[in-house]
Amino acid sequence: MHLSKSRYCEGVQCEKILWLNEHGQDTVDDKGSEAILETGRKVGELAKGLFGDYEDVDYDNNIDVRIEKTRKLLKDGSNVIAEASFAFNNNFCSVDILKNDADGVEIYEVKSSTEIKEIYLDDISYQYFVLTNAGLNVKKTAIVYINNEYVRGSELDMAQLFNIEDVIDIVRQKQDEIRSNISRFTDLGQNEPDIDIGPHCFDPYPCSYWQHCTGDLPTPNVFDIAVMQRRSKFKKYYEGKISFEDLENENLNPKYLEQIDFELHDREPKIIKSAIDDVLNSLKYPLYFIDYETCQHAIPEIEGTKPYQQIPFQYSLHIIEKEGSPLEHKEFLAEADDDNLIGNFAKSMIADMPEDGSVIVYNKAFEATRNREIAEMYPEFKEDMGRFNANMVDLMVPFRERNYYTRQMQGSYSIKKVLPALFPDDPELDYNELSLVHKGDEASNAFLNLKDKNPEEQKPIRKALLDYCRLDTLAMVKIWEKFRQVTDDV
Repeated sequence: MHLSKSRYCEGVQCEKILWLNEHGQDTVDDKGSEAILETGRKVGELAKGLFGDYEDVDYDNNIDVRIEKTRKLLKDGSNVIAEASFAFNNNFCSVDILKNDADGVEIYEVKSSTEIKEIYLDDISYQYFVLTNAGLNVKKTAIVYINNEYVRGSELDMAQLFNIEDVIDIVRQKQDEIRSNISRFTDLGQNEPDIDIGPHCFDPYPCSYWQHCTGDLPTPNVFDIAVMQRRSKFKKYYEGKISFEDLENENLNPKYLEQIDFELHDREPKIIKSAIDDVLNSLKYPLYFIDYETCQHAIPEIEGTKPYQQIPFQYSLHIIEKEGSPLEHKEFLAEADDDNLIGNFAKSMIADMPEDGSVIVYNKAFEATRNREIAEMYPEFKEDMGRFNANMVDLMVPFRERNYYTRQMQGSYSIKKVLPALFPDDPELDYNELSLVHKGDEASNAFLNLKDKNPEEQKPIRKALLDYCRLDTLAMVKIWEKFRQVTDDV
């Protein structure tokens, strides 16, 4: 088996991943992973210029072409080479940034993370193995990663954006481990490795083969218990307590047992009217049902923001001015190239919610935190952001506290589970009926990709974003109506 640095790291996580990839096993399509890879690509491209001018070894399906170009650049004395490529005994790697000095070379592995993870040390240790065995003197191996304390000024400062940490001592200590792993990975054989599921299925990365490896488990099972910590799920799994029937009489958190009980015995909905009345009685007209969508830039694009800061780019707002008033709708969606989109977001929101009414959200912590961040960036908005937070009411609380629960919620209080549980036959409230954008990460990725589109290409995407966010706040209106209905029932 031929190895690359990515395939080597797959084997470190689980040899079955490496084997299944080698034998063409289908995986679940994961658009979220594509977005992560794209972020890594952008960070990697930017980092190539960390040390000034550089030569780039362009991608070629024929790795021999890349290796030969690298050899020529080294021979010609190029000082900085991006994607320098090397091989030794069927082990291949491309180095993100290679510094070529008179007394040896330096390896720089670029990551879009904000910390150094163990798998990064495996990655760069494998590169050290390949390069040293290919005859190079490697004097430094460094991880380049994002400094999440960096605040962007008017111009991007790459020296401040990136942290660089030399890990050469750790890398040298891992070489015996590297050799042992390579020997094992290249001799996996023709049969799928008999490796049970475990925490490695999610560490360091969620495995695409989870469904493949758990296909024989009963449905539902311990891994379907909402909110329960993963290590607790695996503890029960290893004890042989897997099905809900196995778990029914276990000493578990009452909420876990409640989910199991409702599933096994198809209980009637649980509604504690006094708790729901508490929410309804806290409301004050006008009612502002609002939801934000945010995106994150690994490389901050807006002055005053940090890497991976949540950037609010859109809101939907449904308004009921007073008892019996018709439902109004307002919305905001930033332009993709707006350098002041946070400020414009806040201005629009303040104009749309001028009165001192209840600001109704689903998951208060999220919107409240964004409001505090806006107030820090824009002191002129501090009073209004404080007003919104002081008037904020969270519709999620009755579901989180299990004061309103049905079997169809499957232990979750996510609005994506609650809404179809309360309104199972209403196509207007079905996220699956939407086009292009169906959940938050899709909204974020869609907005981030708008910059690459021309105005005509942007139109259907912007419409999809507006439709998605509108459904989030319409859902809250419907939940509020349901609260009123169930508390009025005798």
